[in-house]
Amino acid sequence: MRKVDVVPYDALWSIMFDSEAEKLQRIFGDEVLEIYHIGSTSVVDLYAKPVIDLMPVSKDVSRIDRFNDAMETISYEAKGEYGIPGRRFFLKGGDDRTHHVHIFEAGSVHIGRHLAFRDYLREHAGEAASYSRLKLDLALRFPDDMDAYIEGKARFVQEIEQKALAWYREKGRI
Repeated sequence: MRKVDVVPYDALWSIMFDSEAEKLQRIFGDEVLEIYHIGSTSVVDLYAKPVIDLMPVSKDVSRIDRFNDAMETISYEAKGEYGIPGRRFFLKGGDDRTHHVHIFEAGSVHIGRHLAFRDYLREHAGEAASYSRLKLDLALRFPDDMDAYIEGKARFVQEIEQKALAWYREKGRI
């Protein structure tokens, strides 16, 4: 069973991202165009579950499955689309997850969605603080129920995502 563990921001997360991104780049080579740090661990001062989310952008997501065995050599489990069409998802650490890899093909709307959410929270400290408070409250209320934790923050995440996408459009980033 996965525990809900929400902790203060840790500057080591960006170092962990860099280290893991290098490993992924060695595996995927030219198939991956760039790799982004996304999710709560990518936002300074935001409380987060200590799981590094990486988002490689591929030339052709249908070719990613051929790298599943190589990903296993660095302890990743391939999960296929895992509920999001056009994505390839890998996780590391089983129930004690340390990393998630979300691979999308260049041009996917999901890339802009993730980057808008991250960048919006980086630029809007008040919204990030509200998100931290919500996550801490939910982690205290549901320490052994990851599904309830995720469900509890879903509406807030959706609202922030809509604001973030509008903000990104205003800035001409999408």
